[in-house]
Amino acid sequence: MKMKKEKIRRYEFGTPYDTGATVKEIERTEGVPEGFSYYPKTETFTYVLRERDMVFGLGETVRGINKRGWIYVSNNTDDPEHDEDKVSLYASQNFLIIDDGHSCFGIFIDNPGTVTFDIGYTNDNVLNIHPEYNDTSFYVIDGKDPLEIVHSFRELTGKSYVPPVWAFGYAQSRWGYKSAEEIREVARRYRELGIPLDMIYMDIDYMKDFKDFTVDKERFPDLESFVREMKEEGIRLIPIIDAGVKIEDGYDVYEEGVEKGYFCRKEDGSYFVPAVWPGKVHFPDFLNDDARRWFGDKYKVLTDAGIEGFWNDMNEPAIFYSEDHLKEVFGQLREFEKMDLDIWNFFRYKDVAASLPNYPGDYRSFYHDFNGKKVRHDRVHNLYGFYMTRSATEAFERNVPDKKILMFSRASYIGMHRYGGVWTGDNTSRWGHLLMNIQMMPALSMTGFLYSGADIGGFGGNTTEDLMMRWVGFGIFTPLFRNHSAMGTREQELYRFERTDDFRNLIELRYSLIPYICSEFMKAADNGGMYMKPLFFEYRKDDRCREVEDQLLVGDSIMITPVYEQNKTGRYVYLPERMKFIRFRSYDDYDEEYLAKGDHYIRAGLNEVPVFIRPGKELVLAKPARCVEEIDLNDLIHIRY
Repeated sequence: MKMKKEKIRRYEFGTPYDTGATVKEIERTEGVPEGFSYYPKTETFTYVLRERDMVFGLGETVRGINKRGWIYVSNNTDDPEHDEDKVSLYASQNFLIIDDGHSCFGIFIDNPGTVTFDIGYTNDNVLNIHPEYNDTSFYVIDGKDPLEIVHSFRELTGKSYVPPVWAFGYAQSRWGYKSAEEIREVARRYRELGIPLDMIYMDIDYMKDFKDFTVDKERFPDLESFVREMKEEGIRLIPIIDAGVKIEDGYDVYEEGVEKGYFCRKEDGSYFVPAVWPGKVHFPDFLNDDARRWFGDKYKVLTDAGIEGFWNDMNEPAIFYSEDHLKEVFGQLREFEKMDLDIWNFFRYKDVAASLPNYPGDYRSFYHDFNGKKVRHDRVHNLYGFYMTRSATEAFERNVPDKKILMFSRASYIGMHRYGGVWTGDNTSRWGHLLMNIQMMPALSMTGFLYSGADIGGFGGNTTEDLMMRWVGFGIFTPLFRNHSAMGTREQELYRFERTDDFRNLIELRYSLIPYICSEFMKAADNGGMYMKPLFFEYRKDDRCREVEDQLLVGDSIMITPVYEQNKTGRYVYLPERMKFIRFRSYDDYDEEYLAKGDHYIRAGLNEVPVFIRPGKELVLAKPARCVEEIDLNDLIHIRY
């Protein structure tokens, strides 16, 4: 009698950690996954790719939707230079689908250390997977198509986090809002222009000396009344929380953490001392159950003041320098004082000085108490941001059970999608980063991170009005919709530009779309689906869709075709079937026409958003309001194919 092949199979190598990534127990299958070769000496898994295989997934990574042809390293890294040659960003989402258009399967590598995915980089026809330490649960997921595989993967890893409904509104942020008065000015300027706004973010400037769970009383003299004042205007204040706790006598979080032993230690038992924004800090041991509960309860000082949302940052964890490595660097640099710096020694000098931030040796020098065992950090590095966010969300469930709290993070790992969303980190005001945002979204959707988005307009660098308008034109479809920029860059609040009427129309269009966005988001969350998909996932028999990477399906009804190049007044699109084309200038000003299957050049001015409605589907719009909670869901517009 032939044995039934299980849809999900789990293989074990070494001694895998219980990472918390999965919620469903899968019995172990002996041996090596079918189709893979395993080489114990190099601890490498190898799979020979078929000629037509496409490789989808890996969440937040550079390059296109099809990952074939590059090398990716899961090693959560604080690196704002998101160029094409980067192999690691802030997240590690080790889920892939391999699909030649006829048959497909998924793999999930549950290993929280560094894992290298060489996807046809060394050899175009070979996928090599190499964990640095092979304590791995290797899952193989079968399905008739990618959407079935995604559904099974989400059954394995759990349902996605769902934020409060107001978190789908527009958010304004900037590193550099230094006082309550500056934030009031931001709110006032938006309200004067009638541009809807639901959130203003508070970066590290609101803290006292960058210390977590503190407020600078000179600049924010009465946070509770300020939160209440803003909320009366329909605006939530969303503060940042960083991973490092400042070392300072008299600072209660530091003193409690030391007293209870809740910070990460070195091998000799002394506390590890890195430095980030506050200067020298300790890292809470989020992998320790007691420490995680303790830190999570600290958010209560802000929720008690009326705060209803947070963003966790610097939680790869980022390290500017460590106390120990700084001493090493100073010692090495002194040696160069005696040298005649030829070009080679000059390069060595630069390398030594540049080794301070995020030094690999630092991540091998401290430990966690994880499930009762002493574990060196680098072996579980990619769990740190996940467990920081878990710390917060579990505390919200304990301390404010009657409210849904907004929570998202910079660093992540599979499983964190149950506790919060993500934003894609410190991008730059470049047209290429707008395209990268477009191409990242389906992979994030695959891995369960439905509440996600990028910093609209770019965090670093100086944006332009046309780049901002095109990015807003795409961002109105992403669940997390935040305009955020860095201190020292061009100010990019929408009222800073000339075409404020056009910006207002686009933001109002977002608010009109919220009924559709929320409905499709909830379908994906409840049913283990995708909010944003590549065309190929729905049109698998259409070979042209294999290579379309700048058009996305959003929910079940629409396809979007963003314009992402400078000085363009339109773009070419490919329609896999006849669709209804809507060219939006505002929620109540748009053109309609039907376009046949095939290639088309469509006009899309700077203030226009092209949307296609699929046959038999409809797009539901509401009349916009100044904030999400004021949208009238009883007065809807239906645009049907």
